[in-house]
Amino acid sequence: MKSMMDLWRRLADELASWCHTSATLDYKKLESRVEYEGLSFLTITLPSFGKDFERSLEVGFVESNSFSSFKKKNGLPLFLGGFLSQIFDISSGVLLTEPCKDSILAIRQLTLLFSKILLPCSNAREIGAFQSYVKCEEDLEEWESRHDFDASAFNRVSRLLFGDVFSKVDQLVYNNELIPRHGPGSTADRISGNQKYDLFSWTQRLESLFPFGEYAIPNWRYNYRYDDVKILEPGEEIPVKVISVPKTLRTPRIIAMEPAHVQYMQQAVSLALTEHLESETVAGNSRINLAHYFLGFSHQEPNRHLAARGSIRGDLATLDLSEASDRVHIQHVEALFHGFPSLWEAIQVTRSSKAEIPALGLSLWSLRKYASMGSALCFPIEAMVFLAAIFLGIEEKLKRPLDRKSIIDLRGKVRVYGDDLIVPVDCVPAILDVLARLGFKVNVNKSFWNGKFRESCGGDYYDGTDVTPVRFRRRFPRDRGDVSEVISLVAFRNHLYERGLWQTTSWLDKKIGKVLPHFPIVEPTSPGLGRRSFLPYQAEKIDVDTQAPRVRAFVSIPRIPANSASGEGSLLKCLLPSRTLPFEDIRHLERSGRPSVVDIKLRWIVPF
Repeated sequence: MKSMMDLWRRLADELASWCHTSATLDYKKLESRVEYEGLSFLTITLPSFGKDFERSLEVGFVESNSFSSFKKKNGLPLFLGGFLSQIFDISSGVLLTEPCKDSILAIRQLTLLFSKILLPCSNAREIGAFQSYVKCEEDLEEWESRHDFDASAFNRVSRLLFGDVFSKVDQLVYNNELIPRHGPGSTADRISGNQKYDLFSWTQRLESLFPFGEYAIPNWRYNYRYDDVKILEPGEEIPVKVISVPKTLRTPRIIAMEPAHVQYMQQAVSLALTEHLESETVAGNSRINLAHYFLGFSHQEPNRHLAARGSIRGDLATLDLSEASDRVHIQHVEALFHGFPSLWEAIQVTRSSKAEIPALGLSLWSLRKYASMGSALCFPIEAMVFLAAIFLGIEEKLKRPLDRKSIIDLRGKVRVYGDDLIVPVDCVPAILDVLARLGFKVNVNKSFWNGKFRESCGGDYYDGTDVTPVRFRRRFPRDRGDVSEVISLVAFRNHLYERGLWQTTSWLDKKIGKVLPHFPIVEPTSPGLGRRSFLPYQAEKIDVDTQAPRVRAFVSIPRIPANSASGEGSLLKCLLPSRTLPFEDIRHLERSGRPSVVDIKLRWIVPF
């Protein structure tokens, strides 16, 4: 923990020099609080300070209940007071007309530095997260019993936005033209790597629309594989396995691992939907695809650009939803796809309706949520549901139904990436009302539309200035054996350098140099673990064959687990169309999946 505190002090001193103040007393306070509270002060208490600070920027003054665990003077915390006094009036706590943007960045950097460090939560917090998952399911059942959900209005807006795409994908499903694929992750039935191409389970629901012989074997010549596969009746289906993965020390992220055969066909539907939703026009239709103006699944930059614009003009709000994916009800999805029978059937048969929560010793046998994170269809479908809800809210604000022309006129004013929503400020009350009626929870503390602060898709802006903090993700490495920590520290160092925090970067270079004795300047595209710099790299030798410069640097080398499929499974893998080109690795039929171990080796590499 000492290295983490030293890092904080170096950053505080450098940022204080930017803002012509001193952080000496701030570090002394940090030392005393860490001695008493431990790591939680850095990872929980400081981020809470940062969230209260964001809220103060939003409302324009420091509220009396903000910064509750810190001493105050005239309403302002004494901690980081040198920075805060350049942002808020020291006598009233009101936001200054021209606050110091460097000080805003400094406070966010110092309070959120360790907010997303990848460390396991306490057992109590982990159990609490699983209980919240169950409580969310209970909330959905309650909403289902009392809601006034207007499915026809939801479907009408959905058809306007996505009708052309749904029609095309509906046709692909009907003609058996979807392309399935496996992901690299873990599955509920513990099948990994190449073994996923030898599926021994399939559901009766899948078989009714996606026959095993059409999708899970190379061709019908291999129909004898039906003798080995078990077609599961609805009561026999494998439930999703609900687990936790590190997110923050305050709470873990709860995800659900799908069975391999279900994930396989989810990927098929997801690929078809996302490709057509993002395309400017849909194949076979000359009309502009409206959805591509407002949705994104591959790139977050459009959201960040609009967030930056909204922070300057004040015309766009950024909204954040709590438990977003877990609150998408199956009835929302049914209304979304109503009128496209083949596509809707595909959505249904690739959905898991049972969940097992080992940490609680609990099983849920009739899920009301459409899907949890872990389903390949969770992300695109939640985005479409939220977009339809936004336009329903805009209709209520305008007091008239939207048509294609009025939707096109909203280009550059609405954007959805997962649960990151950007909407017009004047429509916020109506949109919040619609979201609430649909059972969603808006996280008010992470939604911004009043002041000049906006955040979306990892980009944070105040009046057009990027105030995104660089986050420290893992503990400091003890030696080169802590491979993940070494790689993370190098990436963190390079982000700080690009931010202009060069004094802290220089200190980190000495720390890294003790672990990586060879740490040359390299370009971002280089495969080596090296330093980013505005200075040119220095070639250490010239390759005699290519006449290209070389430097000596450490390179991360992943160890792909050894596993193989049968001859039929291997043939299926090679015949499936794939954008990832597995054949780039000549041993892809012998090794596959996520790396089990990553090594660091010293190599001669190109520095660019």
